[in-house]
Amino acid sequence: MTFDLADIIVLCLLGSASLLVMLRLWTGPHAPDRIVAADTLSVIATGVIVVLALLFESHLYLDVALLYGVLAFVGIVALARAIDGAH
Repeated sequence: MTFDLADIIVLCLLGSASLLVMLRLWTGPHAPDRIVAADTLSVIATGVIVVLALLFESHLYLDVALLYGVLAFVGIVALARAIDGAH
């Protein structure tokens, strides 16, 4: 199995995982369920960016993935604190 084939398989698995997480985000009965789903979706998106960095052999994608991961973390923490303050 070549490295490119492994990248494509990983992208397909991440894509199917993101579909399942989006379903949970859409049907989550409570706000904490939706926050966890949004956090998981951001982790999957970061993983997709990292796999694309490997596939295209570009270090710039890794910088983008790092920045996206930090911003997603800060956003999810702010959202969780806002929901926690509302109850």
